[in-house]
Order: sequence, then C-alpha cells, then structure tokens
Amino acid sequence: MKKTKFKPKHSVSRRVKITGTGKVLRGRSFGRHLKANKKKKNSRVYKKTVEANKVLTKKIKKALGI
Repeated sequence: MKKTKFKPKHSVSRRVKITGTGKVLRGRSFGRHLKANKKKKNSRVYKKTVEANKVLTKKIKKALGI
C-alpha cells in the first residue's frame, strides 16, 4: 500500500517568507483598516515584517514540509 504524498499548504507559503538561515518572517496584524485613528508611526511599523516566535515557526515549517 502506498503512503500518501504530502502536499504543502500554499496559503501559508503566500503569507510567510523563509530566510536563507531558516528564520520565518511574517506580517504584522492591525494594519489593514481603521487607519484614520492610528498614528503615522504605527502605520510605518505595520508595514514591516517581524520574525515569528518558536512555536509558530515550528507549525509553519511543518505546514510547508520543511
């Protein structure tokens, strides 16, 4: 009997970036709408990516098959 083939989650691959050293970069939350009552500084911060924590990194790599 054949073992089922693993299919990576493409939705995850669109949302994160894996660096050459293996770090997982993700986007920040709260930056999509209701921008009128947010500070300009915060708007700039929301655009930047941030490194995912250990637990999330492990889950993401498992979903991508890395």
